[in-house]
Amino acid sequence: MKKHHALLKVLFLLLGLAIGSQGFSQGVRISGKVTDANDGQSIPGVTILVKNTSTGTITDIDGKYSLQVDPGATLVFSFVGYNTQEVVVGAQTTLNVVLVPSVTELEEAVIIGYGAVKKSDATGSVAVVSSKDFNRGAITTPQELLVGKSTGVVITSSGGAPGAGATIRIRGGSSLNTSNDPLIVIDGVAIDNTGVSGTNNILSTINPNDIESFTVLKDASATAIYGSRASNGVIIITTKKGTSAGNKEIKISYNGTIGYNTIPNTIEVLSGDELRELATDLKDQGFSGLNDDVLKRLGNENTDWQSEIYRNAITQDHNLSFFGNLKSLPYRASFGYTDQDGILRETNMNRVTGALSLNPTLLDEHLKVDINFKGSQEKQQFADWGAVGSAVAYDPTQPVRNGNTRFGGYFTWVNLSDVLPDGSMDPNGEPNPIGVSNPVALLEQTDNNSTVNRAIGNAQFDYKMHFLPELRAILNLGFDYSTSEGVNNAPANAAFTFRDGIGRFTDYSQDKKMQLLDFYFNYVKDLPSISSKIDATAGYSWQHFQREGTNWVRTAQGNEDGDSLRYTDYINENFLVSFFGRLNYSLMDKYLITFTLRNDGSSRFSEDNRWGLFPSVAFAWKMNHEGFLKQYDKLTDLKLRLGWGVTGQQDISDNYYPYLAIYQISDPTAAYQFGDQWYLTYRPNRYDKNIKWESTTTYNIGFDYGFFDNRVTGAIDAYFRETEDLIANIPIASGTNFSNYLTTNVGTLENRGVEFMIDVKPVVTKNVSWNIGYNVSFNRNEITKLLLTDDPDFNGVATGGISGGVGNFIQRNTVGYPANSFYAFQQVYDVNGMPIEGLYIDRSGEGGNIAGNEDNKYYYKKPAPDVVMGLTSSFRYKNFDAMVSARVNLGNYVYNNVASDRAVYSSLYNQSGFFNNLPTQVNRTKFRNPQYWSDFYIENASFLRLDNISIGYNVEKLFTEKLDARFSLAVQNAFVITKYNGLDPEVDGGIDNNIYPRARTFVLGINVNF
Repeated sequence: MKKHHALLKVLFLLLGLAIGSQGFSQGVRISGKVTDANDGQSIPGVTILVKNTSTGTITDIDGKYSLQVDPGATLVFSFVGYNTQEVVVGAQTTLNVVLVPSVTELEEAVIIGYGAVKKSDATGSVAVVSSKDFNRGAITTPQELLVGKSTGVVITSSGGAPGAGATIRIRGGSSLNTSNDPLIVIDGVAIDNTGVSGTNNILSTINPNDIESFTVLKDASATAIYGSRASNGVIIITTKKGTSAGNKEIKISYNGTIGYNTIPNTIEVLSGDELRELATDLKDQGFSGLNDDVLKRLGNENTDWQSEIYRNAITQDHNLSFFGNLKSLPYRASFGYTDQDGILRETNMNRVTGALSLNPTLLDEHLKVDINFKGSQEKQQFADWGAVGSAVAYDPTQPVRNGNTRFGGYFTWVNLSDVLPDGSMDPNGEPNPIGVSNPVALLEQTDNNSTVNRAIGNAQFDYKMHFLPELRAILNLGFDYSTSEGVNNAPANAAFTFRDGIGRFTDYSQDKKMQLLDFYFNYVKDLPSISSKIDATAGYSWQHFQREGTNWVRTAQGNEDGDSLRYTDYINENFLVSFFGRLNYSLMDKYLITFTLRNDGSSRFSEDNRWGLFPSVAFAWKMNHEGFLKQYDKLTDLKLRLGWGVTGQQDISDNYYPYLAIYQISDPTAAYQFGDQWYLTYRPNRYDKNIKWESTTTYNIGFDYGFFDNRVTGAIDAYFRETEDLIANIPIASGTNFSNYLTTNVGTLENRGVEFMIDVKPVVTKNVSWNIGYNVSFNRNEITKLLLTDDPDFNGVATGGISGGVGNFIQRNTVGYPANSFYAFQQVYDVNGMPIEGLYIDRSGEGGNIAGNEDNKYYYKKPAPDVVMGLTSSFRYKNFDAMVSARVNLGNYVYNNVASDRAVYSSLYNQSGFFNNLPTQVNRTKFRNPQYWSDFYIENASFLRLDNISIGYNVEKLFTEKLDARFSLAVQNAFVITKYNGLDPEVDGGIDNNIYPRARTFVLGINVNF
């Protein structure tokens, strides 16, 4: 059941006091409790009347009531958003009632930029995901709540590491070299999207248990009020608040989960026996470099290196909240503790969070104050992720430790010069500088940890003018501060640090500050004489971002001892200043128009280009209110939405001064030596003094619909987005701008798509309810221009770096193709379907060395999915409930870099004297040498993933009248169905070369309310 407006509850309570004062002087006293049929929660403010009289009462904050009535009386229970229920008292004295939510519910308020509107009055493409729809289980980061829940929103985690970050895309990316991340607003604070040192996730410091809802703004008419930072959509996070009900009793809620994390699968590689057999076979075939002496370097073990680095792990999460209303001061305070061990050994996230919300109403209800504060401390223990790739590649014939005294006892490949007369290796010899590192040593000899402290808060003052109640002045003051420090060290006896022979020392710190000031007026006026309503907003916004930090790195260059500390520091800042306005006009509650205008100024651009003007307009028509549709009684809602708008983009990665000519001190590794002294140089950064705003224009058409008393609801949208003055890195003539590439405004990029969502309630009764939600999105993007002037010979910009070789790329941005399209040779196959090594289609028609001619490459597929689907089904029978969530991605392709780099026979033995393991995928090609640009490795990674299965049971009056509980079991990442041959088909960016596996988690949970 959706949360009802607090004002209505207050009104009902006041009404209850009035009607409750009239009671029978005789009869029996009946008492009981009123609860929600969906979640079993108590319902305050329920009106209870004796039928055909004005006598009654109202439930208190705990949903309880007491009333004196005549025997045989009939009580009528009613509350907005629920079906009215009549019950004959009879001879009983205790009467508990369960109210069934009405399918046609109270108009919920939809949070939009700088305000809220009724859902039925929204003119833009807006999606709301509330707490009842969230994914369940061991949820440690906010993004996990939203995965698969909204059309047009694709969330891809970076892997299974504790607190892992995620890439969020709303309706595809609209930029190439600027940020494609949506703006995230938390309780009115638009946070800094740039990363925080020491954490992989900008939202991991927010406790998911404090979140009440997500509102996703997708089209320009919805996002334009945020202007400069809204080109990629907006996600508004609203956290839980206190209650406005008058009961002074404190409510206490505890929510805890224990999760058991397992690894679903690993990359299949050769065992020690299989590798020894393969090495012997290749030697017998005369494979280059292999002979009897070389084979003596193989060991006798069958070490499963992936088993050595992975583990089963425990996640525990505990949250305690206190909320209520103290002397007309609604409040909520919460505390959270999370301890998550990663399935990769030596990884852990430990987080403590606290949140406080105060929401008083003062000055005779003319001043509303919202104070929100969220603080956290997150401690991360990172691992050397190189261990993931090393575990795939390391020789399984060798032991984890061989008793050496030089490298901490860990087996280490040494140089050929250290081979003993019997062909064995000297365990204390010189480490092979290019050999694969022992994966267990990488984990156990690395000390990589961080501590991040973060505070996000705001105070919003909403004053309704005494002399003009329709006019409100709103002041919002917010901040987002973080401090972090960390180290990434390894001892001198770690073989993987022996290139310098001094160990590894890295020490870093960072301080980030964001201050926000919003001040605006809102005027709302009903004009009944002309059947109209206006809602006007106008204001000013100021935001300041500052980042500073230090880095200490030990280097072997710099003094006579060959050991020095290199210190660097940085400080940068940028400002955003904006003026904005919005007008909502409603005629006859059928025709709605929204006009928005924002003027943004960014310090990233010169004074000549600093300001950008971003307008939008939207129209909505409530068609079901028209007379010609009144006869269709099954039609509950039908609204047409049309929208157009322009938004801006200025977030150029970490370049805060792209228009200024700046000289930067060089890295010490690039110093020049004169005599015995090393000298640093000043190097010019590339810049474009005329760089300006990137702008995205969006057209949207949509329908909101509802049938059968809103038992079936949903929306369908179609959109077109065009980004102009695209900020991109393009090649320029050498010597033109101190670099061969320049970041400037050039080209255009288009996105177009269709979205459909449907929510069905097949069953809604007192004891049984069933809800099915389904959404599907189609998106296609295309680069339509990428140069300042047309050049038919220009073949795009290489991107998508891969492992193997130096400076190799597998993707390219080119006009006429989707962003980051794969660019490869077309593989030729034999009659048995096996790829023929080095043989590709001659697409240029020039013959000769086909693999040596770039003109024979072609554009083949892209990483972004064509179609994304989400499915959720929730079921309740009395106190039992169950929920299933699944996702489907279709048309997303992944370059299997693990196979292209490792699954070749030439990787088995390196001429410098060490063996590698091979993935069993080598049997799919039997390639001797790497074929990095074969389209064979670009695989269809479409998938069906069952994200979540959960069941729960509610227990009322556990041990005491005031204690309710819910017990639950859940499985996260239950299974994946895919044709992809790699570890996991869900790969951010489409290049699979070193992914931290996503765990399968079994979760036990308990929620207790007192």
